[in-house]
Amino acid sequence: MEVEVKLRLPDAAAHGRVLSLFGPFRRETLRQENFFFDGSENELSSKRAVLRVRFYNGQARCVVSLKAKAILIDGISRVEEEEEEMDPMLGRECVAEPEKLGSVKNRILKKCEDEFGVKGFVGLGVFANVRDVIDWKGLKLEVDETNYDFGTSYEIECESSDPEGAKKLLEEYLKENEIEYKYSEASKFAVFRSGKLP
Repeated sequence: MEVEVKLRLPDAAAHGRVLSLFGPFRRETLRQENFFFDGSENELSSKRAVLRVRFYNGQARCVVSLKAKAILIDGISRVEEEEEEMDPMLGRECVAEPEKLGSVKNRILKKCEDEFGVKGFVGLGVFANVRDVIDWKGLKLEVDETNYDFGTSYEIECESSDPEGAKKLLEEYLKENEIEYKYSEASKFAVFRSGKLP
C-alpha cells in the first residue's frame, strides 16, 4: 500500500516559489515519461487498476507499475501498488507496440493476465512529468510539474507512514511562506483520463 500526501499548487508562480523555498534541500531532478495501458477489453480499468510504464531521464531507467483501488481523501492518497524494473529498450518497444507486453517475462504483466484476465494490451496515452526530489525534515518531497496535452498542473507529493503528521508539517510551512495550495482531488492518471485540468 502506497500512502501519500498530495497538495495541488495553483499555478507556475506557486510552483516556482516552492522550488525556490526548498532549493537548498533538492536532491535530484527527474524527467519522467508515463505511458498507460489497459486490457483490450478494459479488464484493468473495469477493476479500478492501471498499468504504467515509466521512463526516467530518457533511457536511464524503466519501471512497470500496477496500481489498484486508489482512494484520495483530504489530500491523502492510498493505493495498492507493485513495481518492477524493465529493460528501457524493451520498454520502448512495448510502448511502440503495446501487444508486445503480453510476451514479456515480468511479474506485474503476468499478474495482469492471471489475476485480471488481460488477454491483450492497448495503449491509453502518455504524459510527461518533471519531478524535483527534496529531502526536508526527514520527509522525501516530490514537487511535480505535469505536462498534459491539455495543460500543465503542479503538485507536491510526500510518501509517508505518518501521512497526517507529514501533511500538518508541510501545510504549516507552506502557510508560513504564504504559498497557496489545495488538497489534490484526483490522481494524475484520473486528470489525464478526464482530459481537463482540475
